[in-house]
Amino acid sequence: FPSARKNVQQNSSAALEERDQEQARPPTPRRPADLERARPYAEIPGPRALPVLGNTWRLLPLVGQYDVSDVARLSSLFYAEYGKIVKLSGLIGRPDLLFVYDADEIEKIYRREGPTPFRPSMPCLVKYKSDVRRDFFGRLAGVVGVNYHLPCYPTRTDKHGEPWRTFRTKVQKPILQLRTVKKYVEPIETVTKDFIDRMLEMKDERDEMPGDFDNEIHKWSLECIGRVSLDVRLGCLDPNLTPDSEPQKIIDAAKYALRNIAILELRFPFWRYFPTTIWTGYVKNMDYFVEICMKHIDAAMERLKTKTVVDERELSLVERILASEPNPKTAYILALDLILVGIDTVLVFLFTQISMAVCSILYQLATRPEQQDKLYEELKRVLPDPNEPLDSKKLDKMLFLKAFVKEVFRVYSTVIGNGRTLQEDTVILGYKVPKGVQVVFPTLVTGSMGEYVSEPEKFIPERWMKSECEKYRMHPFASLPYGHGARMCLGRRFADLEIQVLLAKVRNGSYKLEYHHDPLEYKVTFMYAPDGQLKFKLVKREE
Repeated sequence: FPSARKNVQQNSSAALEERDQEQARPPTPRRPADLERARPYAEIPGPRALPVLGNTWRLLPLVGQYDVSDVARLSSLFYAEYGKIVKLSGLIGRPDLLFVYDADEIEKIYRREGPTPFRPSMPCLVKYKSDVRRDFFGRLAGVVGVNYHLPCYPTRTDKHGEPWRTFRTKVQKPILQLRTVKKYVEPIETVTKDFIDRMLEMKDERDEMPGDFDNEIHKWSLECIGRVSLDVRLGCLDPNLTPDSEPQKIIDAAKYALRNIAILELRFPFWRYFPTTIWTGYVKNMDYFVEICMKHIDAAMERLKTKTVVDERELSLVERILASEPNPKTAYILALDLILVGIDTVLVFLFTQISMAVCSILYQLATRPEQQDKLYEELKRVLPDPNEPLDSKKLDKMLFLKAFVKEVFRVYSTVIGNGRTLQEDTVILGYKVPKGVQVVFPTLVTGSMGEYVSEPEKFIPERWMKSECEKYRMHPFASLPYGHGARMCLGRRFADLEIQVLLAKVRNGSYKLEYHHDPLEYKVTFMYAPDGQLKFKLVKREE
């Protein structure tokens, strides 16, 4: 496909959109004297590790003190009991975890990192890519869930981030360019219209959604990313979709893998030594997921062989990657990571996953009628004609809509926290923390701390609006649902776009979303989201 490749390569030198001003500051220099004066690492408070068992026993079922499925509560308990810095050591098979609940200190850590920050690897995904499927990935592990610091490969400590940086740069060029994202408003709107039609079909005699409505949201999310990244409709919104259909099996495979990550990561890692039931299921589902993705990547490759392209914007995201990468194997893995990022970004170290975020946002919208009315009034101003198509300029005017989403993420972030693996000895809150410790930034907690956020217990979307923000204190590093810097969530712009389009179409379709059942608790299944049946009531609004 030389014609497609030529046009893409001509545009590949275009610069990415400049990072936010907050991210552009130079790294803060370290002072050796600070390390000398710092208190020893052993003095950091935290749960006491027992001989042999360490702290792993606290996460075991039945006898354990903490529930792996309630990581959000665990994070809050640590802060309440120990303060702004907490050490969880003695975790068999993994480094110590250091929880930091100080937004100023979190900012310092982010500012110090260079262009290749080292985020904690996901051991189960590392093992899958570098061991189980080494025949496919080889040394090209991609950007999802790994750092190129794989146990089975020799590593140069001064260069371990460079392969990741090179790989990510190739993926992020088509994903993070704002003009590329804006191109997909229309196809995402088309998919979303079909999804709303399905919602109207699914209503029962009480105008309520079915109990498994969260699965329908998964289908919508998968259909959107299929349209955006592969330029195909996967058929996820087919009303006659069967349990053994390809779209449903993809969703089930991803959900199984993601739902069991916390168990594989935090409990005793028996799976590292012999194939446990959960590990075997994880590998089986990941294999199926990769197989299906590769089928569609192969189809995209075939289309490119005969495609004549005048402008790279005519290509889908995966086509742009395939056309611009001369190495076929690298192109395959780049394209595969694009899909992994799009369908479930939780695979990128538990970062925001679109469909679970939508479950949370719709629940909050349905249970906050006053906020819902404000959103409706804004949409009537921006789109007075409900049948008028969306575009990027109209979305830019939906300030309250975006502020509402940000406030949901602050109070009910689907991501419990972000993290980094320290690449050198560092002073944190007066303690000397050694290289290799995994530092956790619990954004769900810091985003609700009164010293960083005005009236944190109140749900106030206006705090995120420029016209109102001066009235409220909001530390820029207290709430970071997408992370920060070079390791910021790769699919964040498409996640935001899909969420904004869905909310705009539901509300501008003159429908009111209601919820008339017992309040749902938020729990971590594989992300922090409402736990229970999302039986939303979809009612036509009376003008």
